[in-house]
Amino acid sequence: MIWQTVPWIDLTVLVPLVGVGVVALIGDTSTAARWCLGLTILTLFSSIISWIVFLSGTPSPNWLTTPSGQPLFQLDELSAPLVVLVALLHVLTVLATARVKMNRISLTGHLAGEAIRLATFACLEPWPLVILLVLGTVPPYLELLQRGKPTRVYFLHMVMFIGLLVAGWVGIEAGTTWAPLVLMAAVLVRSGTVPVHLWVVDLFDHCSFGTALLFVTPVVGVYASLRLVLPVAPDWVLTSIGIFSLLTAIYAAGMAIVQQEARRFFAYLFLSHASMILVGLELHTTTSLAGALSLWFSVALSLGGLGLTLRAIEARLGRVSLVNYRGLYDHSPGLAVCFLLTGLASVGFPGTLGFVATELLVDGAVGANLFVGIVLVVAAAINGISVVRVYFLIFTGTRHRSPIPLGITLKERFAVLILWTLILGGGLIPQTLVASRHRVAESLLHMRGEVAAKINPTEAPIFHD
Repeated sequence: MIWQTVPWIDLTVLVPLVGVGVVALIGDTSTAARWCLGLTILTLFSSIISWIVFLSGTPSPNWLTTPSGQPLFQLDELSAPLVVLVALLHVLTVLATARVKMNRISLTGHLAGEAIRLATFACLEPWPLVILLVLGTVPPYLELLQRGKPTRVYFLHMVMFIGLLVAGWVGIEAGTTWAPLVLMAAVLVRSGTVPVHLWVVDLFDHCSFGTALLFVTPVVGVYASLRLVLPVAPDWVLTSIGIFSLLTAIYAAGMAIVQQEARRFFAYLFLSHASMILVGLELHTTTSLAGALSLWFSVALSLGGLGLTLRAIEARLGRVSLVNYRGLYDHSPGLAVCFLLTGLASVGFPGTLGFVATELLVDGAVGANLFVGIVLVVAAAINGISVVRVYFLIFTGTRHRSPIPLGITLKERFAVLILWTLILGGGLIPQTLVASRHRVAESLLHMRGEVAAKINPTEAPIFHD
């Protein structure tokens, strides 16, 4: 078929990149926003077709190649659904952006960030991936400068991340023993693990909610760890990642439950979930790794939806304080239901996409280490309490009086419908996602075993289900 001969994955990256120039030439904000939405929808369509072509097993042509002649962008079973997920999050973000907020966001920055993130998840080669991870830190920094906000915290942490990442991969290629440790540190910084987590909260405080949301929710640090760290790192490095991540999961959960501002609540909720994903990578079992990969997909979707809901509330009321009850349910029950659904899905409520993922992760953790499993359950429980607490504060407790309508708009209603379909559909029919992530887990552990056997044939690791 002709459509199978088109380099869809290259188009997926190039459409938003070309869109940067197109949108920059449009002077009218409303027209530019419509073009931006159309380009992100086209990108989503291209990513879905590229996934279908990959599943068909048909070799896909490529326009862009590395100096060695390898395709610059290509899909495997790990990255294919993630590319679609990232494209979907960008569509929902533009779709749910209120008209009053259009003048406050950079549409060109949105498209540029989308191109970089899609390229990152579609890249399998180490050095191009390192370069894309570095480039991905630039758009939020430029927005902070444009908005006249403080940049020191974000800048220092990202410089640390870039330095550790580049030095670590140079060391890996040189065969040095310290390189995996440096790469581990880079992953911890990018994932916002304690004690290098302050940049995440600072970013949500000073950047636009949409930019911060799209920068963190794909959890790029997990992708970097799977591509760069997991295949080559000794067991003690992965154990160290697990220890730091476990501490962060429980610490961030505790911080989320006491926050008095919605953005900070969301930042800590994200940090706790991202750390729980990293814990699953350390346990060395197929079940725990499959659970972590499934939870990764669930968290990106559910927390992305939760963040967009909080962003929609901000568009109506400004920064949302969690000191007093707001009583917004009567004005916007649609946003209330979306908040509760996405929030509970992120903590593994039965019937949602996160339930099976959390169950797999906890089951694998308990089988590998009972203490780790208990801590994960406690962290998830605290996160659930935090979500319900914030729901009550924002939507119940009093009657809110407003001279202007605060109800959900048609575009927001459409975005909510998409989220409901994916979260509930994935919860009721989880077999496809779980089977796919289980195959990826087996492949990653098998690859890790092969690398370890080449380095030290007598001490190759043995993994268990």
